[in-house]
Parts: sequence; structure tokens; C-alpha cells
Amino acid sequence: MEILSSRTILRPRDYATTLSFYRDILGLATAREYPGGIVFFAGQGLIEVAAHGGTGASSFDGALWLQVRDLTAAQTELVLAGVKIERGARQEPWGLHEMWITDPDGIPIVLVQIPEDHPIRRDSRPTSES
Repeated sequence: MEILSSRTILRPRDYATTLSFYRDILGLATAREYPGGIVFFAGQGLIEVAAHGGTGASSFDGALWLQVRDLTAAQTELVLAGVKIERGARQEPWGLHEMWITDPDGIPIVLVQIPEDHPIRRDSRPTSES
């Protein structure tokens, strides 16, 4: 199987509120709009907020992982926008700086800043000996 692209599709209870959260509060850029939905750029991924197809009774047991450049600045922006911080910014035992919020439907969002010295940033390929 060859996967060509992917996106996370959210079917919120209140479309307008969730749309405003992702567009206006998180400031995600629009990838495309269609009647009854909008797709946002989210780094290398896409998040679609659809006004159709949801029952309102489903649960989301995962979390959205969004990398930011400056976690402290992101936290300040969110607090000023009235977003409740579920877990404040802190460095985790695995070295990432994380902060947790939720969207209007309670979907967990992990905002992550990767420190300069973290292994994710290192090139693990062997060096060529010339």
C-alpha cells in the first residue's frame, strides 16, 4: 500500500466554535475550503474541520501533536485569547518541552517545542569517511 497524503478529520458538536478555535485562536492557515468544511495546514499535516458526518456522540482517544517554535510565546498567546491551559509548559523526562490544551470538544492538543540539543534534531546518519 502506498499512502500519498493524510489528514485528521474532526467532526465537532459545534462547527462554528471549533472552526473559530482552529482558525482564529490557533491561527492555522487555510489549505482549502469546501461547502460544509475547511482544511487547515498544521505543519506537515492537515486538520479538517467538517460540519457533516458527525453524530456528536463519538470520542477521540488520541491527541493532536503540534510543534511550535516558542512554547512560552504560544502559552502567552493562548492565555491572552482565553484558552484554558490544561497542563502548563514544562520539560518532559524525554527532553521535549510540552504544554497541553483542549479544543472545544475536549480533544487534547499537545503543543511541543523541541530543544536544540534534542535527539530529534540530530542527524543520526553515519558520517561519510572521505
